[in-house]
Amino acid sequence: MKILDLFKFKTRDAPKITPTLDDVLLQSLIYGTEMNAKKAMEIPAVAACINLICETVSMIPVKLYREEIENGKPRTVEVMDDIRPSLLNDDTKDTLDGVQFKRALVRDYLLKGNGYAYINKKRNKFISVNYIPANQISILKNNDPVFKDFDISVMGAQYKPFEFLKILRSTEDGAAGRGIIEENRESLSTAYNTLIFEKTLVSTGGNKKGFINAKNRLTKESMQELKNAWIRMNSNDSENNMIVLNDGLTFQEASQSSVEMQLNENKKAATEAIYSVFGVPSENDYDLFIKQAVMPILTTIECALNRDFLLEKEKDNLYFSFDTKGITKGDMKTRFEAYKTALSCNLMTIDECRYYEDLEPRGFNYYTLGLKDVLYDPATETVFTPNTGQIANMGNLGGDENANRT
Repeated sequence: MKILDLFKFKTRDAPKITPTLDDVLLQSLIYGTEMNAKKAMEIPAVAACINLICETVSMIPVKLYREEIENGKPRTVEVMDDIRPSLLNDDTKDTLDGVQFKRALVRDYLLKGNGYAYINKKRNKFISVNYIPANQISILKNNDPVFKDFDISVMGAQYKPFEFLKILRSTEDGAAGRGIIEENRESLSTAYNTLIFEKTLVSTGGNKKGFINAKNRLTKESMQELKNAWIRMNSNDSENNMIVLNDGLTFQEASQSSVEMQLNENKKAATEAIYSVFGVPSENDYDLFIKQAVMPILTTIECALNRDFLLEKEKDNLYFSFDTKGITKGDMKTRFEAYKTALSCNLMTIDECRYYEDLEPRGFNYYTLGLKDVLYDPATETVFTPNTGQIANMGNLGGDENANRT
């Protein structure tokens, strides 16, 4: 043996310790839990809200409209001969179709705060719209807080902002936003760790964590035998779910049960909090869900489309808008009551109602007029009575024998 070997200390490999998760909620408070999109989607309430909102937005078509002046009056007509609505609704000319494209954008928007899509065009001709995952995007910003500017980097390639659709949530610079995960990290961590805690309770049969108190010192063989028995008891094996404590050994609990922790009540409160974050009402209120959870997202997407998916010369008279009538198309009663109101108020004709129901027109383009009503024209001060077919001048009633005529 060499002399220097006398000064060397023998080290033993540290034993591999697998932490128990009986106190996972306490561990999350002490050590914290790094949340990401995958973990967030494992929380049932988060997955339910994300899927419901994404599915709802994906089924609403985007349309392109033109504002025109006809006979001195403004009117809006749908643009039918443009490829852009087809790219957004049907075939993006990428690997995703229109429905999958909108789902992916909204999912990134909610969870990460950023939904990006590359606008592929040659000169002024639009070729495709390509979804880019948010984690593939890098933002290169300047340091000027007033005249802000940035470039977008994808796999080392650098692009200008107008080359991308940017669907951003809680943004302060127009380049990147803040998602649900970043803004609600603690509450999501608690909900996630509660889920892991329940899994642990099931895997261990609900057994509590604790200590074994011994009056006398145990031998190594006794301690090892006790440990093995304890592992067998927690293995969720019906044949080995019992342990016998010898005289002088007692068990002391070190954690509370799910009942003592009011786990069900806490889960319910956490679920309602997650619903409120997404704007999803806990009660079955579809109209409130559309107003709180869906319409703000639609407005954000419309604004982004009008800014980056239109040419500069088109921004004066063209605009994108979601056709939200498709949201209530599944409710026949609500839909037909709306048509009845529109017909009685002369806002629509029968053929216009049939058009919205995808039915063939019948050539009936008249508006209904009740014979009991009297129509007054304030510009000419004349009154028309449909029942008698007479026109009367309000200024000459009772004085001029030629005031009334048929």
